[in-house]
Amino acid sequence: MVLFELINPAPLTEAVKSREGNIYLYRAMWLIGWIPPKEGVLRYVYLFWTCVPFAFGVFYLPVGFIISYVKEFKNFTPGEFLTSLQVCINVYGASVKSTITYLFLWRLRKTEQMLDTLDGRLQTESDRQKIHNMVARCNYAFLIYSFIYCGYAGSTFLSYALSGRPPWSVYNPFVDWRDGLGSLWLQSIFEYITMSFAVLQDQLSDTYPLMFTIIFRAHMDVLKDHVRSLRMDPDKSEAENYQDLVNCVIDHKIILRCCDMIRPMISRTIFVQFALIGSVLGLTLINVFFFSNFWKGVASFLFVITILLQTFPFCYTCNLLIDDGDDLANTIFQSNWVDAEPRYKATLVHFIHNAQQPIIFIAGGIFPISMSSNISVAKFAFSIITIVRQMNLAEKFQ
Repeated sequence: MVLFELINPAPLTEAVKSREGNIYLYRAMWLIGWIPPKEGVLRYVYLFWTCVPFAFGVFYLPVGFIISYVKEFKNFTPGEFLTSLQVCINVYGASVKSTITYLFLWRLRKTEQMLDTLDGRLQTESDRQKIHNMVARCNYAFLIYSFIYCGYAGSTFLSYALSGRPPWSVYNPFVDWRDGLGSLWLQSIFEYITMSFAVLQDQLSDTYPLMFTIIFRAHMDVLKDHVRSLRMDPDKSEAENYQDLVNCVIDHKIILRCCDMIRPMISRTIFVQFALIGSVLGLTLINVFFFSNFWKGVASFLFVITILLQTFPFCYTCNLLIDDGDDLANTIFQSNWVDAEPRYKATLVHFIHNAQQPIIFIAGGIFPISMSSNISVAKFAFSIITIVRQMNLAEKFQ
């Protein structure tokens, strides 16, 4: 199918750029109203559409949940309340993350301009193949995220609507779902559409860090190949060999500038997620273990997966990016430099020193973004479950 053609590597006969790894990401941004036309009447029509998802996903949902708890708290069952509360907390985080992502979209564009420079410095078909594979991998990962995030929203909608309750019990001043079956479905469909805005905005905020770090790793892999080939061509003069080394240093600096450009954006969005993941995951697991039937449990299980996908793949990729820096430094040291001229050796030492500085992203200037940090903040979920078990809170609310 044409829709899924980008999940397979394009042949080397086609010119592919690193930015094409974000094609599905930008299509989703266009759909949600984040990429307006540059000029014309349609730009203003589109900007109106931009306001609609923000109005419902960023402003209405957080307020609607709170009003619902104030007015309808006594009518919630424990399972319904936990289903609503776990999403409510995540919605507040998603509102902040999506707003940050939207305001910093210019950083993604600037980063892509630097990636275009790196694409122009590819030397061999092997280099191009790595980029082709990376583009397919990024688009494939985004599709997986889309299926899981949409699967959560759809399964929650159907499991609750078919059981005679609105899926998230968000306050609606115009419809009382208790007035009949038609009102129930009207409320449920309205909640599903509104939640879909928030889910897509959340997905965009969660996937862009992963997409770009995958791209950075591909270019680090290309750079390591270039380093391995230094001074391996006997037909090149020492001046040409030195220029090859300088080109590798420049490539490394461009990759570092790409990371610096996107770092403030990642720092803010991942910090928000780190602050929420433990509590949201804990409430969801309590709901699954103590208050869900099979179909509602399936919906909650998909929600657990979406929560884990918000940070774990990116944190794992950050660990790999750190390892790539170490591998690059070792590759530089193991290159053919022993009988090189003094100028070459001096530049090589400088290159090794810079390569040994790990590429680290910091969440909110506090937490290094890595698997160990992610596991540490996620452990809070098990603390919540332990408290519930020890105090028999689940039985008291049955």
